[in-house]
Amino acid sequence: MANPAEQAAIHTEGLTKVYKDFWGRPKVTALSDLNLTIHRGEVFGLLGPNGSGKSTTIKLLLGLIFASQGKAWVLGKEAGSTDINEKIGFLPEESYLYKFLSGEETLRFYGKLFKIPKDVLDKRVPILLDTVGLDSKARKRKLREYSKGMARRIGLAQALINEPELILLDEPTTGLDPIGTREMKDLILSLKAQGKTVLLCSHLLADVQDVCDRITILFRGKMQEQGEVKSLLQVRDVTQIETKGLTDQQVEEVRKFMAQMGVADARVTHPTTTLEDLFIRIVNENTRGGLSSVSSDVQTGGKANGKAG
Repeated sequence: MANPAEQAAIHTEGLTKVYKDFWGRPKVTALSDLNLTIHRGEVFGLLGPNGSGKSTTIKLLLGLIFASQGKAWVLGKEAGSTDINEKIGFLPEESYLYKFLSGEETLRFYGKLFKIPKDVLDKRVPILLDTVGLDSKARKRKLREYSKGMARRIGLAQALINEPELILLDEPTTGLDPIGTREMKDLILSLKAQGKTVLLCSHLLADVQDVCDRITILFRGKMQEQGEVKSLLQVRDVTQIETKGLTDQQVEEVRKFMAQMGVADARVTHPTTTLEDLFIRIVNENTRGGLSSVSSDVQTGGKANGKAG
């Protein structure tokens, strides 16, 4: 049987992070017993309100912090292994780029850090700038002159400069207008089409619903739900029958004898809820008093407030 730690893009077993106080006593459990497998070539959504453990999970996967218990593997290697860094692209919620460089200079700078040959960069840089929607004027401007949306675009281009196998995106649509958001989602889908794996953290649930194959919902450091988006959103205790062109009399007959009538083009399906409704239900089920006792920054449109948990 294949070992998931070797085959999966990301695999965790009992991953736990406990932050301690000055005297070494447990203070906050940021992540508790996370068992997660993200397959290669899929777009996976990591959801949760502030303080749910999303950022802690990403930091553990990148080797920026160490687990208190459990293990994580990334692209078949233990998280933090230096030999997989060149295969990972990361777009943090706040991109810390050099403001005195232009967009084009930024990509060339990071390309050199990855030791990408100049002739390769000469071809790759303009392609990436076109891909993220920065025109010839914008790519020559200094980053200090960039709007938040433009900074988001160059941050994504920087995350892709090394042609990574795995891309971690933390709030990728923050600061983008509706057109930019649509372009970002299309780009994520194109990365999937290229066989790349994308881990997406977002508060914009509609965006996640549009592009993710599977999701997990974290709350207070624990996984509360996981599965395929389509399956999770189906309302399985309700049956929906769809057809068209029926008269009022036929509709009445269908209610009683649809099977016997053999109405053409009839379709029986399960209706779906929305990712927003699923998310809020999960939080409510795990919170006394429901959402009123949680400082949730869930957004269904516009900008997300605050930083990822």
